Amino acid sequence: MGKVETCLLTLAGLFLATRAETVTGGCSFDEPFTSCGYSQSDTDDFNWDQVNTFTKPTTDPWMPTGSFMLVNTTERIGQKAHLLLPQLKENDTHCIDFNFFVSSKSGSSPGILNVYVKVNNGELGNPVWNVSDAPIGIWNRVELAVSTFWPNFYQVVFEVITSDHQGYLAIDDVKVLGHPCTSTPHFLRLQSVEVNAGQFATFHCTANGRTVQGNKLWLQGLLVRDAPLKDMKIFNDRRFVASFSVVNATKRDAGNYRCMIRTEGGVGVSNYAELIIKEPPVPIAPPQLSSVGATYLWIQLNANSINGDGPIIVRQIEYRTSSGSWYDIQPVDSTKYKIGHLDPDTEYEISVLLTRPGEGGTGSPGPALKTRTKCADPVHGPRKLEVVEIKSWQITITWEPFGYNVTRCHKYNLTVHYRYQTGGQEQVREEVSWDTDNSHPQHTITNLSPYTNVSVKLILMNPEGRKESQEIVVQTDEDVPSAVPLESIQGNTFEEKIFLQWKEPVQTYGVITLYEITYKAVSSFDPEIDLSNQSGRVLKHGNETHYLFFGLHPGTTYSFTIRASTAKGFGPPVTSQFTTKISAPSMPPYELETPLNQTDSTVRVLLKPAQSRGAPVSVYQIVVEEERPRRTKKTTEILKCYPVPIHFQNASILNSQYYFAAEFPAHSIQMAQPFTIGDNKTYSGFWNTPLLPHKSYSIYFQAASRANGETKIDCVRVATKGAATRKPDPEQEKQTDHTVKIAGIIAGILLFVIIFLGVVLVMKKRRSYHSYTYYLKLAKKRKETLSNTRQEMTVMVNSMDKSYAEQGTNCDEAFSFMDTHNLNGRSVSSPSSFTMKTNTLSTTVPNSYYPDPFVPTAILDETQTVGSDTSSLVQSHTYKKRDPVDVPYQTGQLHPAIRVADLLQHITQMKCAEGYGFKEEYESFFEGQSAPWDSAKKDENRMKNRYGNIIAYDHSRVRLQPIEGELNSDYINGNYIDGYHRPNHYIATQGPMQETIYDFWRMVWHENTASIVMVTNLVEVGRVKCCKYWPDDTEIYKDIKVTLIETELLAEYVIRTFAVEKRGAHEIREIRQFHFTGWPDHGVPYHATGLLGFVRQVKSKSPPNAGPLVVHCSAGAGRTGCFIVIDIMLDMAEREGVVDIFNCVRELRSRRVNMVQTEEQYVFIHDAILEACLCGDTSVLASQVRSVYYEMNKLDPQTNSSQIKEEFRTLNMVTPTLRVEDCSIALLPRNHEKNRCMDVLPPDRCLPFLITIDGESSNYINAALMDSYKQPSAFIVTQHPLPNTVKDFWRLVLDYHCTSIVMLNDVDPAQLCPQYWPENGVHRHGPIQVEFVSADLEEDIISRIFRIYNASRPQDGYRMVQQFQFLGWPMYRDTPVSKRSFLKLIRQVDKWQEEYNGGEGRTVVHCLNGGGRSGTFCAISIVCEMLQHQRAVDVFHAVKTLRNNKPNMVDLLDQYKFCYEVALEYLNSG
Repeated sequence: MGKVETCLLTLAGLFLATRAETVTGGCSFDEPFTSCGYSQSDTDDFNWDQVNTFTKPTTDPWMPTGSFMLVNTTERIGQKAHLLLPQLKENDTHCIDFNFFVSSKSGSSPGILNVYVKVNNGELGNPVWNVSDAPIGIWNRVELAVSTFWPNFYQVVFEVITSDHQGYLAIDDVKVLGHPCTSTPHFLRLQSVEVNAGQFATFHCTANGRTVQGNKLWLQGLLVRDAPLKDMKIFNDRRFVASFSVVNATKRDAGNYRCMIRTEGGVGVSNYAELIIKEPPVPIAPPQLSSVGATYLWIQLNANSINGDGPIIVRQIEYRTSSGSWYDIQPVDSTKYKIGHLDPDTEYEISVLLTRPGEGGTGSPGPALKTRTKCADPVHGPRKLEVVEIKSWQITITWEPFGYNVTRCHKYNLTVHYRYQTGGQEQVREEVSWDTDNSHPQHTITNLSPYTNVSVKLILMNPEGRKESQEIVVQTDEDVPSAVPLESIQGNTFEEKIFLQWKEPVQTYGVITLYEITYKAVSSFDPEIDLSNQSGRVLKHGNETHYLFFGLHPGTTYSFTIRASTAKGFGPPVTSQFTTKISAPSMPPYELETPLNQTDSTVRVLLKPAQSRGAPVSVYQIVVEEERPRRTKKTTEILKCYPVPIHFQNASILNSQYYFAAEFPAHSIQMAQPFTIGDNKTYSGFWNTPLLPHKSYSIYFQAASRANGETKIDCVRVATKGAATRKPDPEQEKQTDHTVKIAGIIAGILLFVIIFLGVVLVMKKRRSYHSYTYYLKLAKKRKETLSNTRQEMTVMVNSMDKSYAEQGTNCDEAFSFMDTHNLNGRSVSSPSSFTMKTNTLSTTVPNSYYPDPFVPTAILDETQTVGSDTSSLVQSHTYKKRDPVDVPYQTGQLHPAIRVADLLQHITQMKCAEGYGFKEEYESFFEGQSAPWDSAKKDENRMKNRYGNIIAYDHSRVRLQPIEGELNSDYINGNYIDGYHRPNHYIATQGPMQETIYDFWRMVWHENTASIVMVTNLVEVGRVKCCKYWPDDTEIYKDIKVTLIETELLAEYVIRTFAVEKRGAHEIREIRQFHFTGWPDHGVPYHATGLLGFVRQVKSKSPPNAGPLVVHCSAGAGRTGCFIVIDIMLDMAEREGVVDIFNCVRELRSRRVNMVQTEEQYVFIHDAILEACLCGDTSVLASQVRSVYYEMNKLDPQTNSSQIKEEFRTLNMVTPTLRVEDCSIALLPRNHEKNRCMDVLPPDRCLPFLITIDGESSNYINAALMDSYKQPSAFIVTQHPLPNTVKDFWRLVLDYHCTSIVMLNDVDPAQLCPQYWPENGVHRHGPIQVEFVSADLEEDIISRIFRIYNASRPQDGYRMVQQFQFLGWPMYRDTPVSKRSFLKLIRQVDKWQEEYNGGEGRTVVHCLNGGGRSGTFCAISIVCEMLQHQRAVDVFHAVKTLRNNKPNMVDLLDQYKFCYEVALEYLNSG
């Protein structure tokens, strides 16, 4: 540079200095550039050179002059060099200007000069200014208008990039000015811009200054692309705004941008502003499925993890069907969302859309959740189900087609559901129909049974539900039946008859219309029989499955072929063979039992051959029997002839009346021939010993046939021989030992005495059925069979509570059962008019509070007379009527009377908390003496008291008429007790002692007593409880004569009738003793049923105008009190509809000490009264049975019920329920296999334990002892023996002296019901042997006689047992076919029992499980006994008595009705 120029520059600088102050950072390069804070980069290819031509002149014309920084490009191709200014801050400068120089020898550009503005030590970025044009060889000035703003700092960098041309590039005089540039605009602060990806990012560059056309404006990016000018807006000549847009901004566009303007004088540079690109948020994971339904989906957005930027201001759900183009978007305001209104069983893709602030802030959908909605319930089931084809074995159905709009699911099943009966069991089947897409769908059901009702329905089913079509019932067509079951063909064979039974085919395949039975004789044991005409054909109606073939030959095998027919024809035949029993040979007639000749020791007879019947004669036998009583009539009817051969040598040892004298083979007697009995020869081992002259004999000739295990014998008496009347030979008489004669005489006398005494005893026993030993045995039996607990009654009441739970039976709930239910089984009455059937006069009493229930406020009219049958020795007499006596007594206010209607609730509440109510109430009674008893304590009377603490109070004691000359003879241990409105109606006394028998009868006579109630046994637990104060015939007690005229022995009590006379009185009184035998000492009966019947008997047979009722037990307190309270309360319940047990007991204790001795007795009274009120009096007189039964069956149109239904319902309600502990023995593991049904078990208290020892077998059998009307434990009810209990069954029959077996079911091996008896010969069951004797068939009853005995105890002899198999009760019927046949069965059993064992033997009754059928037999047997002995019937009482021991007795209403109907049949038959 020339001096002139230098001077000019210097002047210009001074001028400018006067205008503005220069700032640090400028440099004139006169001094070393480092002194200005300048530097060069260590990484450059070469460095700038500082040149000062003033100090070091140059001769190069292309080099400028002065001091400056220079780059010589010679031999430096493509190299870089940087000159760095010091870092500057915005508040330090506003404008930087400098001079630059470019020259080249070649005229080409020696390189590029770039100017950078680097901010905050950041990236160098792009040049803000550069020059690369051809060199001009002069200095040029450039302005840099830098706007970076505090707190940023910047640094200007000069960069030279050399080219391949030689030349120079230089800069000089860099100034950093503290004022704006003059010709280049300055930018205001550029603001950062934030946009979402994909949007336009617009920067607004505002500048102070003026722009002219030709200026270049752009947006420079740091390491990113530049943005062109979008818009320009000039406000005035000093302000303009330029807009720049980054189009479709992406993350790559994010970075720093600044505004740039290039003018003629330089460039303007703004601060860097950041372009922030926010990526719209996208969830990383798909939404989660929370739950799914048919039309909805619950999803969890799962939007916490995202790709992109937040914040999230909007959440949306996008869901679309996987197939198809439908979609929807719904906004979401929580992280869990329910998408509704979806289609069932449809796959959806669900995505989450997230939105951040700003335009385009919604990201793309996140990963999709693919899920399917559930199926919905089908809209409806298949419709228009019809049968289009019916065959024997199949049917075809069709229905209305349907689609998705019905199924609501793409996956579904159409199931054909059908059911039908086969083999007695319901079969249920299902088949899937695949014909669902057809426009005419149909399905064929195969493998059905012909003539079967098939119930068909279609079930449309998907995973979420099912809908059924309407069920239709169609019957398949008939077909020929299957074969009659071979095992069901049973033949009961007799000598000339075969009773053939069979069961209908298992598969009838229609209505059996006919049975064809063809038969023919196959063979015979008797070769002489002509079998050619023994064949035939029989047709039976389809409802008959038995036939009696008669007129057959004995000992002949017959073949029977049976086939069944429907409308389609006959089914396959089945054949079975049966053999008739052989008959005994027919003996020839002997008109006169006169021998051919005889001597004292021989008899000569003519032996004639017998005629065989079914089997040839096997042997002939001669039997000699000494004529003396040998069998009773009934035994002779059973045993004929002489089956057991006894040698003469053994006859005396066995005490046999007969012996076999000879035996001949059959072939030896082909024609008549003589034979001499007593010829002293041996025939087939039998000694034909000479007959004794002084004895009488009968000579029998018998023939025996043996075949098929049978032996049949017929005999005929051919001669008799009387004893010799001449005297014995003197020599023989001398040989007789005199001692023997004397011994014989003595023995004869003793025998006569023994026989005489025996006859006397037998006669006395016939007059009186009870003796002292009888009471010992009866007491022992009662002790074994009756428990002294009353838990069963508690169970009964609890079960009744449960039956009426809907009325509220808890202890805290109130209900009134009897207000709405039939109380006595016959009539419904409200509590205010509650009545019971009795033989007393009915009187209406107001149902209001009564001041005294026992002392009459008004005397009842008791003029009714009761007639009684008396013997011819007893005259009828009129009893004195007692006058009323007022006794002050008031009912306690704390214990008011209980309405009968509320009695069940009251007892239930009292039993809560283990009976605390009863315990508290009973303990409130005064215990012990409560009144003076001085008379009883006198020394003369002490011995008249059985117990020292139970004696008579003075104020209420019975005073006897004194005996002249005897002090204190007016005392007896007895007290008057008031009845219901009847003063002194009872006398409670102790059981008579030996010393007080006469006093007892004095009292009975003096008090005009007609009835004595005895509620104790003579001996209990080995202790004498009462002296036997009555005679077996006639007894005189001083001046009183007592004669027993009748004894009626019943199961639970005995009624004795006496004729009583008193010396000096001209009358004979009839007095009855009612002796209840089923009440143990200090205990209660297990059930109240028997005692209530006993109370009713006493009421019905006691004259109303007689004297006090004498009641005694042992002490006259406990059981006596119970009887009296029950009797009074029944009267009160009938008259007033209330009971007051507490005050009644309290009143009794004021009259006699400790009446009702135990809490257990007190509770039993409540239970007894409750049972009486629930059940009522159900007895019906014989003359009224028909009309009453007719009324009982009338149907009430309002309730659709009848009286007999209500009576049976009441019976079910009061039937006790057996608990597990009641049947503990039956439930022992070792006994499980002995029970046919585990729900039909006998209670422990009724078990007949087996006695006969049989190895290790237990003594248990599933059986129960049952009372009849007259005899305790008369029946043993059991199940049909199982195969493993047959021997136990026969042990039972033998051990319990059973003489009859009643069989009410069929032999059926399929149900484990084997034939347990022999048809021929002997069956052995351990030590017990059962021998078949005979069989007979009469209508529906097969009777078989067996002889059973214990081989291990031959001394016990044998027992004859008759089995009655009743054929008139098919298994499919609830009741027998014929009432007449069933009554005949009852009578046959009774006749056999009476004839064979005098009615003492027991009857075993069995059906399949020992339940309803067996109970029906026992109940009807009891009812017939009632009609026979008291001309009244009480079916309810009979069944209730049985059910007390086994709840399943008579378990069907039809069986209950059948009991009434057989009673009518009994009355009709006379």
